[in-house]
Amino acid sequence: MKRTSILSLILFILLICISNVNAQSEIRNIFFDTIRAGDVRLTPIGVDEMKYVGNQFITADDSSIMRWVSNIVRKDIDFYANFKLVPLDSFFIKVYEIAEIDLLGWKRLGADYMVKLDAEFPGTNLSARWKLFDTNTSQEIAKGKFEYNKVYWREIAHNIADEIVHTLTGEAGIFRSKIVYAKEVGDAKELFIADFDGANERQLTKTGSINISPFFTHDGKYVYFTSFMDGDPQLYKAKVENGKIERVATYPGLIAAPALSYDGNKIACVMTKDGNSEIYVLGLNGKVIKRLTNHRSIDSSPSWSPNGDHIVFSSDRTGRPQLYIMDSDGMDTRRLTYEGSYNDSPVWSKRGDRITFVSRSKRGRFDIASIDTSGNDYRVLTRNGTNENPHFSSDGKHLIYSSTRLGGKDLYTMDITGRNQRRLTRSGNCTNPSWGAVAR
Repeated sequence: MKRTSILSLILFILLICISNVNAQSEIRNIFFDTIRAGDVRLTPIGVDEMKYVGNQFITADDSSIMRWVSNIVRKDIDFYANFKLVPLDSFFIKVYEIAEIDLLGWKRLGADYMVKLDAEFPGTNLSARWKLFDTNTSQEIAKGKFEYNKVYWREIAHNIADEIVHTLTGEAGIFRSKIVYAKEVGDAKELFIADFDGANERQLTKTGSINISPFFTHDGKYVYFTSFMDGDPQLYKAKVENGKIERVATYPGLIAAPALSYDGNKIACVMTKDGNSEIYVLGLNGKVIKRLTNHRSIDSSPSWSPNGDHIVFSSDRTGRPQLYIMDSDGMDTRRLTYEGSYNDSPVWSKRGDRITFVSRSKRGRFDIASIDTSGNDYRVLTRNGTNENPHFSSDGKHLIYSSTRLGGKDLYTMDITGRNQRRLTRSGNCTNPSWGAVAR
């Protein structure tokens, strides 16, 4: 079976440095927030069709924009881990001979809340108003308005969905967030950026080389990544605005699996500058702050705890890769995993109580799994294909990962419970996704 973990990447990189063969992909890191599928009641929400409330003639394109905004808001609601979309029921409308569904109708369809959307088109702009109603009390509980040039109708729709999330959960929405990932372009792996749902894809790097392990800085202005563009894999950053690349760190051997700390000020990574694969901490400027491990085995895939006091990592010091936890100064190492014959790419949950990782499960293939920080409650979240490269959304409720379940390597998303698995790309050549900044 093809190995896809960071340990395999390190071995492969060492082979590349000798024989100049092509590089393989590596597993990206993730973090996990604990919600069990059976513990959550999904809030049912209906979204009415956007209606024009102006008094001037509108074009067919304007009518299409209103339909597109309605559809995007519905898709966002349906995507969100805590919500369940209640679809418009054309049969209900036909049977009761009504032009539209009122609050009572939405309640009968099972919706606890209903979103009403109105539009005007002043000049070249789209002015969109939204209102959120409680169907049980028939009360309006929130409303808002967004107005941009109508070419930004998608952003307006995502903003509306974000406001609904904030109103009902008190948390920030993720629908204006971005993802970055590696995509095969000829013999190269270039980095691409897209909206969280795969829309508005654009190429970030054009190096003609292998670029992997990307992550956004907290401000969303830069993407750090490992690249072979100058020979050995080293650490670089690209400016999101224009793709300008700067080298961040250059050391003998390789630099791989960079992971940003929760405070955004430090990078844990794997380096071989002293001969063996060890874990180091770097500043954002690439300077070494501290070496954390000193073991003859291959130590890899570091990930920070939310408070920065601990780091979880993978090591083959017992023969096959398993997960270990150490203090952030490299002291007090303990083994975490005993289930799964091959465990790699751990990432600490945003809440701090669980760790998610890639595991060779009982079916003999790589799956995404999780475990609590005491080493108990091992769970497998995926069941089909080879699943790797996972990363969490900023709210900790969703995962993006790559999978071969339908043939080639494509990106998928799911809730942290494993529910609502969706295919994001269809090119068959996408890996190493990372979920990052929210555009505002």
